Amino acid sequence: MNAEIPLDRNPALSSREREPLRNEATVRTVSSEELFRGASEIAIAHGGSYYRLKITRQGKLILNK
Repeated sequence: MNAEIPLDRNPALSSREREPLRNEATVRTVSSEELFRGASEIAIAHGGSYYRLKITRQGKLILNK
């Protein structure tokens, strides 16, 4: 699921606690499930180089060049 979330908002706050900000920047968000599609590692091509994004056994993400 793709979504856009504001960069300067705290996701831990309830919707009542968040105040709308004028002209706030948003970033496109992709879930790790959608990105990895069942794999534990993917390659990302960027600027002529390839990077490896991995899910660790502890469920954390590691990015290597």
